Amino acid sequence: MDRRWAVRGVVGLTAFITMLDNTVVTAAAPSIARDLGVALPTLEWVAAAYMVAFAGLMLAGGRLADGYGHRRVLRYGLAAFTAASALAAVAGTASVLIAARALQGAGAALVVPATLAIVAAQGERERMRCIAIWTAAGAVGLGLGPTTGGVLSEHAHWSWIFLINLPAGAAALACCVPLAEHRPAGAAPVDWAGLATGSLGLLALAYTLIAGTARGFDAPAVLLAAAVAAGAGVAFLPVERRSAAALVDVRLFALRAFSGGIAVQVLWGLGVNGVYFYTALYLQSVRGFTPTGAGLAFLPLALAVAAGAPLAPPLVARFGAAGTVAAGLTLVATGMAAVAVGGSVATLLAALAVIGFGSALTVPLGACVLGAVPADRAGVAAGVFGVAREVSGVLGIAVIGVVVAGAGPGLSVGYTYGLLVAAALVLLGAVLSLRTLPYARQGDTLRR
Repeated sequence: MDRRWAVRGVVGLTAFITMLDNTVVTAAAPSIARDLGVALPTLEWVAAAYMVAFAGLMLAGGRLADGYGHRRVLRYGLAAFTAASALAAVAGTASVLIAARALQGAGAALVVPATLAIVAAQGERERMRCIAIWTAAGAVGLGLGPTTGGVLSEHAHWSWIFLINLPAGAAALACCVPLAEHRPAGAAPVDWAGLATGSLGLLALAYTLIAGTARGFDAPAVLLAAAVAAGAGVAFLPVERRSAAALVDVRLFALRAFSGGIAVQVLWGLGVNGVYFYTALYLQSVRGFTPTGAGLAFLPLALAVAAGAPLAPPLVARFGAAGTVAAGLTLVATGMAAVAVGGSVATLLAALAVIGFGSALTVPLGACVLGAVPADRAGVAAGVFGVAREVSGVLGIAVIGVVVAGAGPGLSVGYTYGLLVAAALVLLGAVLSLRTLPYARQGDTLRR
């Protein structure tokens, strides 16, 4: 297999399976609860365990990739993810299933930054092409998750939502074979103290956000997790100051394209993920959609991302990253406003498609972040970008949830206000992209 196509295959497959598993258990949860004989609230952690481990360990995955080699860490992560999927499929108790999902998330936390670090090592045109594949495949996986979970659990068995990862994981491992090992020259040794405190802080933060959204932020376990996150964060700073090989090089944030890309990614994640979550509830509780119907309603969004992502590279070549991303975010905000206004189902689906197409034009964010840093920091940069994506998604659900709940009883009014707040956040991202992202194709470069 040609090495260039091997990289593209790894990018597409890993983006698809890691994002699919973010949402695939949602519609399958009733079937799992019935078969395992547990209450649905217990099974909220079948989804949450994956997201907590994924978000909490991704920065560690990026640092390990820089320290031990991008291809090696990618292979280990894929092996762990695939093995955990097999374990989840045969789990006979909720505790085993939750543990398997946490292991899946840990594997994904190795896979994502290692994959993006490999992408960062490509030439500028190929890097943008790979990021477009990554965005499109991830969006399709995210959009197909609820539908896949509902159809398989209803017409086959819920174990198939995990078994489908086995051939995809094996194919991704096969694509790794022709890839050359890449351990950047001059890569610093792993800062284990920083890795431990940083990962503990992120794990506790992810737990706080996810459990707080589900149970309330005044729950004892949530308050304890928040205290652990704060304590680990306080300990992280002096550990990093004393380290000769800090986990996160703060000089990266001095780069306008890097810090701007991260900030815009966070604002997009805050808006879009909150809308994604509450739109699924709105369609079922207000519009009367079935769970499968609500899942299918997101297909126009996913397909619009897949259709729009290939257009991003030529638009960047003509208008620059700043103009392309700003236009995309403006479209996203417009789509959100259209959904808020309401109307027929056809109007709603069209507005969701506009949100998807606009999101596709944010492809340059990843290329700007990865292209702004030297090779020996690519894994960490990819980890920071991935953490920003995952944590902003969870935080977006919490923030929009506060708006929805504060609007009074009933979801309809709160959902409208939530959409308008989300649109404002995304528009702020559009303004920030014009001020921080490069107008030409060439981004900033960190001086060594």
